Amino acid sequence: MFSHFLPQIFMGSAQRRAARRGVPIYCWHSLGPPPAGARDPFLYVSAADFDRQLALLKEHGFQSATLSAEPKPNTAVLTFDDGCRNVLRHGLEPLARHGMKAIQFIVAGLIGGKNDWDVKHGEAPEPLMDAAELRDWLAAGHEIGSHTLTHRNLANRTEPEAREQIFASKKLLEDTFQIKVRHFCYPHGRWTPRVAELVAEAGYETACTTQFGVSTPSSPRHLLPRIFPLSTRDLAGKIAHRVMR
Repeated sequence: MFSHFLPQIFMGSAQRRAARRGVPIYCWHSLGPPPAGARDPFLYVSAADFDRQLALLKEHGFQSATLSAEPKPNTAVLTFDDGCRNVLRHGLEPLARHGMKAIQFIVAGLIGGKNDWDVKHGEAPEPLMDAAELRDWLAAGHEIGSHTLTHRNLANRTEPEAREQIFASKKLLEDTFQIKVRHFCYPHGRWTPRVAELVAEAGYETACTTQFGVSTPSSPRHLLPRIFPLSTRDLAGKIAHRVMR
């Protein structure tokens, strides 16, 4: 019943103005309905809402771009954290239909496993893509980047631990898929200046944070801000909260 509000929240006037000042880097995690027991439904955007969001980007004249590309007007970067299998299931078809490309940030040491970093805190398990599924993703023209080896919070790791997570994940992905891995994403959005230096030292061109904003030519390439699109369900909760105040 709230789906007609989606255009205003996803590509409203404020967000359009921000996008004209730079390149919005959108971030999703999972597509489809939350599984039973999910404690953080914010991480899930329905397949229908995702399709509408891509349609809205096109409607407002946006094309998808890669993180390696020079910032250009009317472009957006589409990113997914974690490498969940539901993104392959629900995302490939609408991305192809709307002519858009995306990048998945993969937890390299857990390919074919599950979201162990969330499960240990009581979150519902979510299957991650295996190597064959990631090859299907790549064959469709999309990219992968590193999300470390095991999704550890790099801000509270020792320097040798952080180095291993950053460097070894890149090598594992490159050796497994025989591609160049150019981009990185900080688990939980946590980083320190030294961690960012290690990411650059490892040879990544960019790194994404969870800081809100759009990427501009002055944005540090290893501290790129992103935007988290809201689902219809999330918006419904915000509207209900506003009505109850």
